[in-house]
Amino acid sequence: MTMLLTGWMLYSLWVVLGFMALDFLVGLYHALKTKDFTPSLILSYLQDMLYYVLPLLLLASISVLDSTGWIVLTGYYIGAFGIALKYLLSLKSKL
Repeated sequence: MTMLLTGWMLYSLWVVLGFMALDFLVGLYHALKTKDFTPSLILSYLQDMLYYVLPLLLLASISVLDSTGWIVLTGYYIGAFGIALKYLLSLKSKL
């Protein structure tokens, strides 16, 4: 089964990964500044990759099987928007 990331799907995945990376860097900066660095900081982002990004990639791969062409895409975009909003609010609270 091939994964089909086209157009806006790819851009939304980049937005999600960008917000995740930005949130990680801000958290790392605060952890190093307060000298409170623990491995759980890194492990939480690996867990988020498994819980948030992997389902998006699974939805992208099964979008080929969707006969209507919009049901799985709608779920993908709603999921990507929710993840981006989660990290945007997390960044807001950290800054």
